[in-house]
Amino acid sequence: MNFSRIISSQESKKLKLTVQTINFSGLRETEELLNLPFEIMPIIKVQEETAGKIAGMLLQIQAIKLNTEKPFSWSSGWKSPIYCDNRLSLSYPLIRNTIKHSLVQAIRENFFTVESISGVATAGIAQGALVADILDLPFLYVRPKPKDHGMENLIEGKVVRGQKTVVVEDLVSTGGSSLRATQALREAGLEVLGMVSIFNYGFDIATRNFYDANTSLISLCDYTNLLKYALEQQYISENQMISLKAWRVDPANWKK
Repeated sequence: MNFSRIISSQESKKLKLTVQTINFSGLRETEELLNLPFEIMPIIKVQEETAGKIAGMLLQIQAIKLNTEKPFSWSSGWKSPIYCDNRLSLSYPLIRNTIKHSLVQAIRENFFTVESISGVATAGIAQGALVADILDLPFLYVRPKPKDHGMENLIEGKVVRGQKTVVVEDLVSTGGSSLRATQALREAGLEVLGMVSIFNYGFDIATRNFYDANTSLISLCDYTNLLKYALEQQYISENQMISLKAWRVDPANWKK
């Protein structure tokens, strides 16, 4: 007696369907069922069921701070009315667990063929390891650059060519550093199914970058949902809402 299931995968922007059969001896046999010639676009979305809850938790512990009068300075030189440090969530067990299980659910819903988890150094390492532990999967992480000593590794952990991995990131702004990590994993021979993040600023340039890199991004919360929650809960006023929206449209020239 054989048991079969259909599995879809996205390779080279093409949809491929395979049928995987588990025979009576327990051995898996896989054969191609359908290879469609049209391109499949990456998925860029927010988990709507978690967006408000995560926004509230991050504001509550001041992992996210909003200040239109005394903006924060980013390393890029931008002046920003928002500061986000999701690493603070690790110090609050209830919030840490909520984020962990929400990331796991996002992966199960969107990347169900995952075989390993890869964190982006440094903030994505802890979150990724927590997720890998729940899913009982191997864990790797990607450095910003190779070590300058020892084995000079860029990727830490056991690299298995062909292994399907999901990247875990805490925060996505333009997507530059996040996508460099996915590129490193692909060059090492892993198949990157996509990325999950705690928070996404939702910049148009980030969306373009993820589409250009053929990489799906699923976020637990984003800037739009954060502002909606902040206004409803009176963290910000209507006038501040206008300024905060203006920053997202043109962050480089905001308040110049």
